[in-house]
Amino acid sequence: MKKIFVSLFALAAFAQAETTVTMTGVHNCCKSCTNGIVKAGTSAGKDITVTAEGKTVTITSKKKTDAKKAVEAIIAAGYFGKVEGEESASKPASAKAESKIMKATVTGVHLCCQKCANAAIAAVKNVSGITKHDIVSKAKSFTVEGEFTKAELAAALNAEGLAGSIN
Repeated sequence: MKKIFVSLFALAAFAQAETTVTMTGVHNCCKSCTNGIVKAGTSAGKDITVTAEGKTVTITSKKKTDAKKAVEAIIAAGYFGKVEGEESASKPASAKAESKIMKATVTGVHLCCQKCANAAIAAVKNVSGITKHDIVSKAKSFTVEGEFTKAELAAALNAEGLAGSIN
């Protein structure tokens, strides 16, 4: 009887276990950024809690799948961070070098204020070959020109804690 009680107690504790996911290096320079991160993450499902303090975002949910959806929603909202426990090295390396492009439009990057725009500007300045950009605060998109790859631009934005769609 004692073993059954312990097993039932363990099952009850397991059923109530929460999943916590931490994102680090996320761009979060002002109250609008914090609100945007929290809004995006909590919109991914029920029973999701998101806190954004500095460059760290903590997501707590009852289901691991909901936590993953929250991460995806935060990235879709224009923020980026390294997710604890996920290694970017696990992605297969491309056997073929990516072709250089001359111009790209970037959409979906969170640019609520000048500090956000400055982070995006710093990112594009770190990409060898980009010679021109039109990044301004509150814009929905921006264009970059020069000779670069999409991967280089994406990596530079991610390094600044930002994400977007590059076309």
